[in-house]
Amino acid sequence: MNDNNWWRGAVIYQIYPRSFLDTNGDGVGDLPGIVEKLDYVAGLGVDAIWISPFFKSPMADFGYDIADYRDVDPLFGTLDDFDRLLAKAHALGIKVMIDQVLSHCSVEHAWFKESRESRDNPKADWYVWADAKEDGTAPNNWMSLFGGVAWRWEPRREQYYLHNFLSSQPDLNFHNPAVQQATLDNVKFWLDKGVDGLRLDAINFCFHDARLRDNPPKPKEKRVGRGFSPDNPYAYQYHYFNNTQPENIPFLERLRALLDRYPDAAALGEISSEDSLATTAEYVTDRRLHMGYSFELLTDDGSAGYIRGTVERLEAAMAEGWPCWAVSNHDVQRAVTRWGNGDASPALAAQLVALVCSLRGSVCLYQGEELGLPEADVPYEALQDPYGKTFWPKFKGRDGCRTPMPWNGGDEAGFSAGRPWLPIPAEHRAISVAKQDQDPRSALNAVRRFLAWRKRHAALQVGSIRFFDAPEPVLAFRRDAGDEALLVVFNLSAQPVRWTLPDGLSVQPVEGHGLLAGQVADGQLSLPPRGAYYARLG
Repeated sequence: MNDNNWWRGAVIYQIYPRSFLDTNGDGVGDLPGIVEKLDYVAGLGVDAIWISPFFKSPMADFGYDIADYRDVDPLFGTLDDFDRLLAKAHALGIKVMIDQVLSHCSVEHAWFKESRESRDNPKADWYVWADAKEDGTAPNNWMSLFGGVAWRWEPRREQYYLHNFLSSQPDLNFHNPAVQQATLDNVKFWLDKGVDGLRLDAINFCFHDARLRDNPPKPKEKRVGRGFSPDNPYAYQYHYFNNTQPENIPFLERLRALLDRYPDAAALGEISSEDSLATTAEYVTDRRLHMGYSFELLTDDGSAGYIRGTVERLEAAMAEGWPCWAVSNHDVQRAVTRWGNGDASPALAAQLVALVCSLRGSVCLYQGEELGLPEADVPYEALQDPYGKTFWPKFKGRDGCRTPMPWNGGDEAGFSAGRPWLPIPAEHRAISVAKQDQDPRSALNAVRRFLAWRKRHAALQVGSIRFFDAPEPVLAFRRDAGDEALLVVFNLSAQPVRWTLPDGLSVQPVEGHGLLAGQVADGQLSLPPRGAYYARLG
């Protein structure tokens, strides 16, 4: 692959800095901790890291509420620490992507502090301000994703401001050209430092409907999916007007024009709209974003039919773009719990990584996914996530996937010399990096073997994809690139299965992937529980 297309088929390892490694004993991970563990990350065989926000912040949403886009929060270290991180990653051959939260910031940001003071100051129109209705209620019916009305009263201006997330995360007014330019200037600051890419948080939320039209109601039977629970009033509406506006397209093209001045830089957009796959196809083109991912494979449905249908829908819609897939991240229940139905075996953990790395596109792997970490059960009294506190007990929030990395089996798992910000469960310490490192049959070593093996197959990195008809729980497809054509088959269950190969299919098994392998005899493929089969097609 050309260096300026490093992102095509890349495996991007997501680091949630609060929970990676704490080097100063305050119980919170930091940038020096990432530096210390970069050799481990390189040893996994990934191509890049994506670091969740480490910018100056009051931490109401743990860094996704930014008070200064150009500085590191002291909790995580300094700008010098980031420069050391960047230099070491590059020396190890690892690209560095950083989160950029463009649509909203913190109430502690200097821009917002100025904007809220009056209706006629230089930043007065930098946020989404609106008058109350005659009865004093909010300007329209928009709801916050974190629960409740999406408007907060500001007595200084006698107006409401919009917040699509927490009330301490005011939405910037991207209809104002000055806001767009200031945002691009902040992005340029990090590109000039040498970062290789951006993960763009909630990128379809930058613009709102300028007419502030009400969102229409959503029928009860449709209030599921898209990363929030049906008991959240946010699910009661079709979100046609508070995000995903047509004005976002020209802004993405301005952003891409900036990125194109840095030949190695790439942008990955997080997209959550009423039809996220259609929006991804619209946003990911040669003139907009390089890659996009949505929440479709971050849901509870891990069936073969659902995975195939999701990928085929995006393939049909995406004329020229490049997808990115993930089955875990810092916002959802961990994949082995979500899709395992009680099975948290190393075979399942390795299979999930192999599956997402075998689809057409790039891949985001979340820290701990390589260990097969199950969702942690965080008691209410230890809960940190404001989202979880609001919707407890039906929805327990995001803390269960954010507990610190278990580096060893000690009391604090080698994560910190102090008390970690979230408790580390005993079942995580039992499958720590140190323990799995010594076990050739561990999920960790299976992932290392698979990622090294994948690099030898262009079809798995950049090839096209086409599915074969197969009954549940079999997922079967082919990948083609140049002279290489591969058959890929997964048994997504904990029971052995058989699948009859399509007529005329000539296969030659490919070894070395390190998964539980299937066998072909008399046109029948036998797959062990959580098994896989890779073969060259004649």
